[in-house]
Amino acid sequence: MPQSGLVKAEIVSVESGERIKCLFNPTEYTFTKENNYKDQKTGKNIPQIEFGGGKPATLEMELFFDTYAAVNSRGTPKDVRKEYTDRIWKLMVVDSKLTDSKNKKGRPPKVVFQWGQTWLFKAVITKVTQKFTMFIADGTPVRATLNVSFRQVEDEGALAKQNPTSGSAGGERLWTVREGDTLGWIAYQEYGDTSQWRQIADANHLTRVRRLAVGMVLVIPNA
Repeated sequence: MPQSGLVKAEIVSVESGERIKCLFNPTEYTFTKENNYKDQKTGKNIPQIEFGGGKPATLEMELFFDTYAAVNSRGTPKDVRKEYTDRIWKLMVVDSKLTDSKNKKGRPPKVVFQWGQTWLFKAVITKVTQKFTMFIADGTPVRATLNVSFRQVEDEGALAKQNPTSGSAGGERLWTVREGDTLGWIAYQEYGDTSQWRQIADANHLTRVRRLAVGMVLVIPNA
């Protein structure tokens, strides 16, 4: 896939607001969706099936990182781990400040994979496989590929547009909360109408609508 002229894909930490831009956009990605069905015993050749509920969608892709041409203060290529891949790896590490709503134990952060303004995928990262393919003389890796698996955490209709170069600019977007932001102000900036704050609150399942944490990432639904 040609990279020039395309918006960079990003992985965004929902809680901290940290944005990790992909050095190169993925050349392809795969969505998988499964449903549960149960066979009912009927005494016939073909059993009746009962729908048992849907499973979260998964998103899988390969990301490529290269720092061979990026030189540090010593005049040698930079470590690809420190520049890029460690930041993605840490998104799978348990953060004691974040707690699961049921067991109240620590958990890794939720993330959003976003490409442009046309589609996004809110998920957790379930698997990262990192492969280093180039090294300099002292063993420092300068080229790596990451195979990343995301598991959907909210049904937001995010799969409606899966082509990052198509669609309009009116799709769902992200807003990173800054100091002093309110839902009314965000609604005015996005829709030109402060009274639209409720749909932002509902889309993000907010219960404390008057207290927005700085760095929090909000999904801005279609007007």
